[in-house]
Amino acid sequence: MVTMTALEEELSRVAGSVLDPELPVLTLAELGVLRGVHVTGPGRVEVSLTPTYTGCPAVETMSSDIERALHEHGVPEVSVVTVLAPAWSTDDISEEGRRKLAEFGVAPPRPQGPANGPVPLTLAIRCPHCGSTDTELLSRFSSTACKALRRCTACREPFDHFKEL
Repeated sequence: MVTMTALEEELSRVAGSVLDPELPVLTLAELGVLRGVHVTGPGRVEVSLTPTYTGCPAVETMSSDIERALHEHGVPEVSVVTVLAPAWSTDDISEEGRRKLAEFGVAPPRPQGPANGPVPLTLAIRCPHCGSTDTELLSRFSSTACKALRRCTACREPFDHFKEL
């Protein structure tokens, strides 16, 4: 267990409050991509960030938005490092993040459970508009590679589904 100082906790809240550039209803903390904030010296901070997948084009924007937020908070020297292990998974999305996705009209990913534990089986994807589980896949990809395009056959509304990783 890593213990953070009060300053690191404060800076983690600032960095974690940055909005995801592709899903601007979620903060980076809610998305689960912010892995750590460490004060490395007077006025110097290193932020660890894990992309949702290798090659995610949003990482550069996330990094510059974190740097800007911390500079505005008074930190003169900020470096953001990309950390690939452990890999990000949709289980890293917080409950608040899942709630916000559904409220925004994006079906949140289904929970995957522990790596060595029982595998929960949920076949249906619930429509974020009407709640029906009678939905169909229109495309494996949507506005981003992380999402699929689905349509509800009950209310006929199309919606994005944040795919499980």
